[in-house]
Amino acid sequence: MKIVLGVIVLGFSFFGIESYFVANTNTNVAKVGGSAISEQEFTQRYNRTVQAEMQRMKQQFGANVNASMFQTPEFKHRVLDDLVNERVLLETNDKLGIVVPVERLRNEIQKIPAFQNEGAFDKDQYKQVLAANGMSPQSFEDDMRKDIGRTLLPAQIASTAIATDAEVDAYLRLRDQRRDFRYAKLDKPAAAQGEVKDDEIDAWYKQHQAEFMVPERVAVEYLELDASKLEIDQKPDDNVLKERYEKAKSRYVSAEQRLASHILVKVGGKGAPEDQKAALAKAEEIEKQLKSGKDFAALAKQESADLGSKNQGGDLGWLDRGTTEEAFETALFALGKGEVSQPVLTSEGYHVIELRDVRPGKTRSFDEVKPDLLKEYADSERERVYSDKAGRLTELTYQNPSTLETAAKELGLTVQKTDLFARTGGQGIAANPAVAKAAFSDGVLVQNNNSDPIDLSPNHIAVLRIAEHKPATPKPLDEVRDVVRTRIVAERTAKQAKDRADALYAQLGKDKTLDTLAASDNLKIEEQKGIGRDAATPDSRLVAAAFSMARPAQDKASYRLVDLGGDSYALVQLTAVADGDPSKLDAKTREAARNTLQQQMSMSVTREFVDALRKATKVSISESKLQDQSP
Repeated sequence: MKIVLGVIVLGFSFFGIESYFVANTNTNVAKVGGSAISEQEFTQRYNRTVQAEMQRMKQQFGANVNASMFQTPEFKHRVLDDLVNERVLLETNDKLGIVVPVERLRNEIQKIPAFQNEGAFDKDQYKQVLAANGMSPQSFEDDMRKDIGRTLLPAQIASTAIATDAEVDAYLRLRDQRRDFRYAKLDKPAAAQGEVKDDEIDAWYKQHQAEFMVPERVAVEYLELDASKLEIDQKPDDNVLKERYEKAKSRYVSAEQRLASHILVKVGGKGAPEDQKAALAKAEEIEKQLKSGKDFAALAKQESADLGSKNQGGDLGWLDRGTTEEAFETALFALGKGEVSQPVLTSEGYHVIELRDVRPGKTRSFDEVKPDLLKEYADSERERVYSDKAGRLTELTYQNPSTLETAAKELGLTVQKTDLFARTGGQGIAANPAVAKAAFSDGVLVQNNNSDPIDLSPNHIAVLRIAEHKPATPKPLDEVRDVVRTRIVAERTAKQAKDRADALYAQLGKDKTLDTLAASDNLKIEEQKGIGRDAATPDSRLVAAAFSMARPAQDKASYRLVDLGGDSYALVQLTAVADGDPSKLDAKTREAARNTLQQQMSMSVTREFVDALRKATKVSISESKLQDQSP
């Protein structure tokens, strides 16, 4: 037994305890054609979507938003559907040979405000922002290439949507339609009279007992490990920092940059030899004009086909190697300051390039970057200590599943405790949905074990266990008797109101009109004329009902019973419908309507196109892995 235990401990020391419990299983949430969507990819998108939705709702409603509303299967499927559709588009791009041009990628990146300094793209700031977010330029550019790539086909499909004059006229007739209607309100009746007997209260309470439950609640004790709060005593001497500086010296080297402008001449037609000759001839003529003294910026504004730089006189800003196509780069870095190139052919057409200035490469000295090195050293030490403690915390809480005290004592942590909270969460650490999910999991709540480490934020985890458990219990009837009585009276009142409304509505069109019904039941008839479909008065529900009704026939009136909420109703009679008159609208208004209609048609055809691609692609989804995700 000692030998066996020794072998197991030795294995733990080499591979960590986690390797004994992580099975080599498929971790994909979905498979789309020949590629997979991993749990990590889905979780990243899911968390970003949840954060964006929560931020939007906070701005709109100005209140705290419980993230548990985003844990529904429907919301998770919505996020996954977006990922699947994007993957289908990217696979279609590969099949069709569609790629994102280097110039398009460069232009899109340079437009991002986070990478700009005083309104212009700054390469150093670009690298620093990416590094701060744990990304390299290569990985970011790959992501950007995918983001742009999945819009290429939909954009082309959307551009095919055309609204004919007849369709615009039909749209305008409906959009500008006006309707006349009359209505009589049936106000909420007085509260239903009559005694509510005890046996009626008892029966109603038993039938609706689930509505009067004190929810199941737990209190947990937990250990929390946060890298940002760890104290790092070690202070390196200069030799240690210099060693790190030498190893990472390439990070502190700014490459040579060239300030360039260009004039682009695109190859017209179908790109036939004669089209290329015409484009080259035009580019050579532009080169000739420049070398004879013509102002480059003025000529670029006049002749360049690059919409992104044309209005800036062809200015491309400071360029590094590797940011343009090879032919363009070769020509640019062969020029001397102030020189203009001969026409250079790339995938976009012919370029005439001007080198305006050169910024030589420079290596920052050790003294210049020492503050950065000190911070990086402290961060790496803190991460190392955190990693060691987090690993040890995991081992100790697994080896001692019925207590947190052993781990707390060895790691110098304090066992903390929450107040009671339900499955929807509570205060403090319990406000985190992942904590509530773990607290009510089978392993923690039923088996009474310590939880797995819970990620609260980057380099911030907690391990918890149940300290107190209170099952769901119904509130005593005596405590809610008055509420039950009020609810019974409200139901009686609502039934009276609905029965009266149904009875009156049944008489319309048979033996009574709205006028005779109003006279016999003392109702007040009100009339609205020329109401548009977006009108908010007299009541948006009345307007919506009027526009959902069939046109009135000459021999038969059109009626509708409308629920106005709060146990009040309205009897509505549609009396006239007048379509909009497109002939009375000026050209500008018609064009705006055409644009709106084409946008709607574009969204429709694009959605249908993506749906068709998806139907032609084999998609399999792992429901169990999908529902395991939480924000």
